[in-house]
Amino acid sequence: MSIAEAKSSATPMTQVDVFTDEPYTGNPAGVCILEHSRDDIWMSRVAREMACPNTAFVQRRPDGDGLDLRWFTGGGMEVDLCGHATLATAHVLYERKALSDDQPARFYTRSGLLTAWRRAGKGIEMDFPLEIASPCEPPPDLLTGLAAKPVWVGRNRLDYVVEIVSEEVLRSLKPDLNTLASIETRGFVVTA
Repeated sequence: MSIAEAKSSATPMTQVDVFTDEPYTGNPAGVCILEHSRDDIWMSRVAREMACPNTAFVQRRPDGDGLDLRWFTGGGMEVDLCGHATLATAHVLYERKALSDDQPARFYTRSGLLTAWRRAGKGIEMDFPLEIASPCEPPPDLLTGLAAKPVWVGRNRLDYVVEIVSEEVLRSLKPDLNTLASIETRGFVVTA
């Protein structure tokens, strides 16, 4: 992962490019380690200023049992779960020695307890809650937006899950993101 750092209003901000070791590639996430509580408006403004897909705000819990973690989009909206920003947060905490290499990161979030561990030579491993998708009828804009006939469509609390007939068809998809954006969901998982 690559890191760019800045200080703003005496609160350290870090941008991490996740899923890469080359700067300015991968999936960017902002990380803000809070020394004291901040309100939602402040976090929303910081996330917009960071202009990353998601910015994570992390703070030690008053009881000492782990960390409170929240995520805001670059548009300033809070989200229930963000994997890459969680990974970025764990990375920053381990790199800054806020957590020892053998200490798990215990994140308390709106989606429950998330845990991350640094594995020597193997990166960071994360444990997220299982979100089972139940079969559902696809909204019409989903079929139009993917321009492919799905084998199966399901929905969980956060996302639509779509199975496509083959890897070849999956790789050739050219989704219409404007059409998909009209569907009320956090996101889409498309697989073969």
